[in-house]
Amino acid sequence: MKGRVLAVDYGSRRIGLALSDPTGTATEPLPTVERRGDDQAAREVAEVARQRGARTVVVGLPLRLDGTEGPQAQAARRFALRLEQYAGVPVRLWDERLTSVQAERLLVDGGIRRARRRLLRDQLSAALLLRSFLEAQPDP
Repeated sequence: MKGRVLAVDYGSRRIGLALSDPTGTATEPLPTVERRGDDQAAREVAEVARQRGARTVVVGLPLRLDGTEGPQAQAARRFALRLEQYAGVPVRLWDERLTSVQAERLLVDGGIRRARRRLLRDQLSAALLLRSFLEAQPDP
């Protein structure tokens, strides 16, 4: 995939963000967006996408283990639709099952203190989501 991709880990309080380089080989966690409402959050994420030159935005879809959508996945889907109104670039949904669990485990294993883990978890989840998305793309 050519161009930068912005990954969005949508949460009820915070939204984690990560950005790829233009070649899709490296990922960079970005500052977390505090969610005060979907409209505000969608506008802020769209602005980050514009400022950072993202050509695609990928929103994590937290499916249940059996692949069905629960309330969190439905909320992420609604957010993606709202974000698409503001972003001006394609917005895609991507299965993010267990990225938050994986991020937490990596932070614990890395010896990161609990208070710091809370700040980093959303960014790391977005980076893991982005890596999963990029690895699934066909080679150019």
